[in-house]
Amino acid sequence: MGISVKQLKNKTYELLAVLGKALSSPVRLELLDILSQGPRTVESLSKEVGQSIANTSQHLQVLRSARLIDAERKGVFISYSIADPQVLVLASSLRRIGELQLAEIQELTRIFLTERDLLEKVDCKTLVQRIRRAEVTLLDVRPVREYEAGHIPGALSVPLEELKRHISRLPKDREIVAYCRGSLCAMSIEAVKLLRKSGFRAVRWEESVADWVARGFSLKTGKAA
Repeated sequence: MGISVKQLKNKTYELLAVLGKALSSPVRLELLDILSQGPRTVESLSKEVGQSIANTSQHLQVLRSARLIDAERKGVFISYSIADPQVLVLASSLRRIGELQLAEIQELTRIFLTERDLLEKVDCKTLVQRIRRAEVTLLDVRPVREYEAGHIPGALSVPLEELKRHISRLPKDREIVAYCRGSLCAMSIEAVKLLRKSGFRAVRWEESVADWVARGFSLKTGKAA
């Protein structure tokens, strides 16, 4: 005997609710955000989210049960990673909806950027077109391992802590666009402040590699040049 339409709906909504439950924790949302930058061990993740290894492991198991992340054993360690590129799309969409619909997030973002003298708006659509046409110098200021795990094609890897050392090598005849882990990350803000102070035309792109994938574009992997 087959299943009815009602049974199909009920079961589908029940399974989708598992996803909703997995996304209902601030810690788990942060874990997804970190994992969107590349694979991590539970030890590394626990340090980044400020949780014990035991608590972090429990949150990871919830995400894994919802099939949002995968786990792979490498020697004595287990490495966690995003299960599918569509999970990046989901994470990006959730953040975008929050920024559009929740006034509290908008106000927090305004205060955050005002305090750092970086409140100007960047036309993301035009900027994406310029990035794809290689009309700007694109800097990925995240740690090298995150760049190697996945970066926007054409981006140069210049981690924030190394920017001062490499700044003289950057071209001054083109606008520089710096990006990091997204709108909740300050690395690109600090990079732009340093670049402008050194006489460069620079802007911050508040989107992340997850947002890039959500726009339908692919990432490039591999070592920095």
